[in-house]
Amino acid sequence: MDTGSYVTLQAPALEEMIHGIFIAIGCEADEAQAIASHLVASNLAGHDSHGVVRVPRYVDWHRAGYLHAGRKPEIVTDGGAFLLLDAQLGFGQAVTRQAVDLGIARAKQHGAAVVALRNSGHCGRIGTYAEQALAHGLISVHFVNVAGSFLVAPHGGVDRRFSTAPIAIGVPLEGRPVVLDFATSLVAEGKILVASNGGKPLPPDALIEPDGTLSGQPRTLYGDYPQVGPRIPGNGPGAIRAFGDHKGSGLALMCELLAGAFTAGGCSGPRDARGCITNGLLSIYLSPAHFGTEAEFQQMGRDYVEWVASSRPIDPASPVLLPGEPEARSREKRLREGLPLPADIWEDLRRTAAGLGVPVPAL
Repeated sequence: MDTGSYVTLQAPALEEMIHGIFIAIGCEADEAQAIASHLVASNLAGHDSHGVVRVPRYVDWHRAGYLHAGRKPEIVTDGGAFLLLDAQLGFGQAVTRQAVDLGIARAKQHGAAVVALRNSGHCGRIGTYAEQALAHGLISVHFVNVAGSFLVAPHGGVDRRFSTAPIAIGVPLEGRPVVLDFATSLVAEGKILVASNGGKPLPPDALIEPDGTLSGQPRTLYGDYPQVGPRIPGNGPGAIRAFGDHKGSGLALMCELLAGAFTAGGCSGPRDARGCITNGLLSIYLSPAHFGTEAEFQQMGRDYVEWVASSRPIDPASPVLLPGEPEARSREKRLREGLPLPADIWEDLRRTAAGLGVPVPAL
């Protein structure tokens, strides 16, 4: 299909197809729904890098034995207000949702909770889990790493040392919740994946070649790849750059130490005998109601974010937005108008579904 062209689908039809794909490879209905709804919701929020583009890769990992259907988080350590969980290489969207549910329950019981999760399959858009906690009135902070994945060069270097190591924070202000969600790399690997499939081009300085030359070409990370088909992160000679120079590089290091080393799930680096990459998460949950500051928190927080958003915009047509508001706008627009997908991504999804005997919706 022509690179640069797009197709448009309605979210429910796309979600039904994705659900069918994961049923076809052996997931139970609830697990398949958790994966499908998370991926489509990521596209709706404008985070195409963590959306349905991931489906063929997940199917390949499952076939290779790197991911397993039906796994649930196993409690390794239970200290009441803190937990260490092992996801046992389960599908990340399903096992992480369950881990967050446990964190929410413990924070409601104790006022605060810390949940460490290791050995999770790719858990997708981390902001989703902050939103899950927001629905229960909880503040949450999530540090994430990717064991077995070294794609990002540290500030001042060209060799890959970090994963894309995302961070998410959710603050439950009534009427104007705030969700901060970003990779500590200049771009998420999924954005490179989308760009390589005819999607939005990368910034020209997103990647770095071994000689220090800056690049916006996906082949810097992937090497050669077919127009439609798999991309192998790290198969190319170069690396993704950390965002914000030393600041993003420092945050990435902390994500590796907190979500990787502290959970004992492993830091980024060469793949071990498992042959796969896994996510580690360290999540902190706080209940304003238990701290006795909920009324003041709500009033002060709302007043402050309203004041921040009232700053005169550079462009009068583009007001200052708080973290989470671009996603809300994208969600409203895409629910109304449909989800745009690069044609090459759609073709990869269509082939995956057809190969599993799953009905493909009309465009």
